[in-house]
Amino acid sequence: MRVIASCVVVWVTIAMFFSFDGCVVKNEKNSMETTEMQTDKLLDKADSVFKSGKYEESRDVYMQAMAEAENAKDNSGLTEAYSMVARTYLIVDKKEDGRPWIEKAQKIATPEEPLGWSRYLGVKGRFEWQDKHLEKATVTFKEMYDYCSKNKLHERAIDAAHMVAITGSHEQQIEWGLKGIEEAEAGNITGWLGPLWNNLGATYEGMGKYNESLDAYLKAREYHWRYGNEMNKLIADWAVGHAYRLTGNMEEAGRWLRPALAWSERIDAAEFIGWSHKELGEIELANGNYNAALDHLVIAEEKLKAEQMPDWDPDGYKKLIEQIERTRDRIK
Repeated sequence: MRVIASCVVVWVTIAMFFSFDGCVVKNEKNSMETTEMQTDKLLDKADSVFKSGKYEESRDVYMQAMAEAENAKDNSGLTEAYSMVARTYLIVDKKEDGRPWIEKAQKIATPEEPLGWSRYLGVKGRFEWQDKHLEKATVTFKEMYDYCSKNKLHERAIDAAHMVAITGSHEQQIEWGLKGIEEAEAGNITGWLGPLWNNLGATYEGMGKYNESLDAYLKAREYHWRYGNEMNKLIADWAVGHAYRLTGNMEEAGRWLRPALAWSERIDAAEFIGWSHKELGEIELANGNYNAALDHLVIAEEKLKAEQMPDWDPDGYKKLIEQIERTRDRIK
């Protein structure tokens, strides 16, 4: 499955003029500060659009912020804008289109500017991650975490911990996943808790620690249902059912996965129609119901193929095809 990660934004506004002796007076210094604040406002707006998944649209707003930052000679704002233009390309699999922009950010980024530097590190690490340089990415995200903690940029520190929990070794993923959860709970930054518990559940699952994985997915569900959108809630329920199946509790798994399938069909969430059928097929296989299992697995393959699974998970798709063939052989 693919994972989208989100960020929290803070809105800032400022007046353009000040009053003195009953007259409206424009001050040159304040004009420069106002332009910098306009950059901040545009960056915040772009972040909000980016968070909503409208990446192309957000790029246009980041470009506007870039122009404002250039006018104001705001190096920090310009570093942020360059970095995020790069990220808008990276997240839609246009890495090489984004690379010149992160290189522009690298040339001007400085640790003397916390907002610019932290943003640059976050995007730099994501490029290293997508370039498959996981050790380099992990080092970058650890640097980002330490820097953001020192500069009281709590939400960006949580983002850094979240990314180490993706790029690091299993042991690092657990350590940094828990560290991010601790920081989010301490700062009451609740929007991060669902994704952080989710990633921890996936890490435990990858290690074969299925009971711990189930516990983490249940915690993730709690926060997704408090703060997430409909799709977050659906995926959270599906993950709990999936985890119950992995622990061998087929009855409880079915109690979660059948409603997840119905929900997916109701909102036409094609990928999770596929995943739900796959899980229900696994349950039927475990119960020795091969005809029912085959029906589910065939639908799963059809739906997931339509969602380009052969491109983004060729090994998983190949295993699904092989599972269908083995099930057919059992029926003969």
